[in-house]
Amino acid sequence: MRFADLFTALRQPFELIGAPHTPITAPIVESNFEVAPGGVFVARAGLSTDGHRFIPDAIARGAAAVVGERDLRGLPVPYARVENAQEALGWLAAAYHGFPSRRLTVIGVTGTDGKTTTSTLIHAILHEVSGGKAGLISTIAADLGGATVETGLHVTTPGAPQTQALLAQMVANGLNYAVVEMTSHGLAQGRLNGIDLDLAVLTNLTHEHLDYHRTFEAYRAAKGRMFAMLGESERKAGVTKTAVINADDANAEFFAAFPADRVLRYGLSQPADVTASRIVYQPGMTHFFAHHDEVDFAIQSELVGQFNLANMLAAISAARALDAPIEFIERGIRRVRAIPGRLERVDAGQDYLALVDFAHTPNALKNALEAGRAMVGAGGRVIAVFGCAGLRDVEKRRMMPQTALRLADVCIFTAEDPRTESLDDILATMAEAALEAGGVEGVSFHRVPDRGMALARACALARAGDVVMALGKGHEQSMAFGTVEYPWDDRQALRAAIQGAPLRTLPTA
Repeated sequence: MRFADLFTALRQPFELIGAPHTPITAPIVESNFEVAPGGVFVARAGLSTDGHRFIPDAIARGAAAVVGERDLRGLPVPYARVENAQEALGWLAAAYHGFPSRRLTVIGVTGTDGKTTTSTLIHAILHEVSGGKAGLISTIAADLGGATVETGLHVTTPGAPQTQALLAQMVANGLNYAVVEMTSHGLAQGRLNGIDLDLAVLTNLTHEHLDYHRTFEAYRAAKGRMFAMLGESERKAGVTKTAVINADDANAEFFAAFPADRVLRYGLSQPADVTASRIVYQPGMTHFFAHHDEVDFAIQSELVGQFNLANMLAAISAARALDAPIEFIERGIRRVRAIPGRLERVDAGQDYLALVDFAHTPNALKNALEAGRAMVGAGGRVIAVFGCAGLRDVEKRRMMPQTALRLADVCIFTAEDPRTESLDDILATMAEAALEAGGVEGVSFHRVPDRGMALARACALARAGDVVMALGKGHEQSMAFGTVEYPWDDRQALRAAIQGAPLRTLPTA
């Protein structure tokens, strides 16, 4: 591939300086440390540093060409000046890999809550439909067909070069479908540029990430970029560009207004194309009949709670949009018995139920606690352990304790990635909100800064019939204190607490 070939689909002005026919034999990267000889370094201004500073080092490491935003002349390698390097990166990476998404049917899933579960369900159904030729890029991992790779610790959408490389590997492995979880950060930062999308699925839209987006309207607009991708993407034979939207969400019509060949709505309370009836919730099972196009079909799933029913309807809608036979939908949903860190059970022989869930937004917390409440035994209680992250949306620090006090019998406020903020200050804000909501410290809520010890406190309080819930971390494998990510797994920590040998959360112990 020649340097000039990378710019064939770029959707912004650019200027090539130097030899445009220079061969490019290694990937596009945005870190000078990742430059391989023959590759391209993309320099952009970040939040903490300016990538243009590292151009000399990238060239010294063997970069065959450089892309940036400044007017630079006289570099020893070809240079391309673009208006927005962050937005260009995805298109350049897609071009380097030969636009892999054009050889896949791509389903994007976005929303505040339920993205990973919905993505996993759609992937499971398409796995049945295609005989295993379906890939997945989610918060947890990427299934490339025959191989699974981790996608990061606190990064929910991989960088553009990594995403395009994963899609290219799916094509190389002979896959037909790719389900891609798309976050507001990933969309706003252009990490998903260069993906030709065929289905856009919305789970819901509630309060989240306002530390980054500043306003709810900006947050919603970032999510809207995924739906705009439907109208901007190349068409593929036999695929109808479809928007799948939660009719129960207050923002449904905002997303339905984006250009698409078809809009398919699902819901539980508002008129919709895909609905559910004869719903039976059990502590370890959900039964219902899905309805679409005058057809009813029975669904049975080990996923529990009304929010998971909505996730299943979203997946069913996506599958129906792709003309998936009903028997494959039923089998695919049955295949998903548990999703890491989503109401995941931890059993160490205790006489109470212990669950780990990723719920880290007010709405997700509400959903998880309602599901936990449905699993409580006779006379049992819900004991919830959670915190609020540092350097993130501060409004949640008041909303989440007040939500939890309504639905849990005992709340234990603790560390959850305080980063460079004071953990004591975060917990003080949470406690203040709890007091305003009528909570009584030492009775209905407690402050235990060390997360391992907080889980131990919950387990010490628990008795037969109770449900202990570790909330907010889910599948994540680290905890951020200061600027360091320390190893941490809530599932291991909860198991240790049950066994009476609690893990301490470094470095506060």
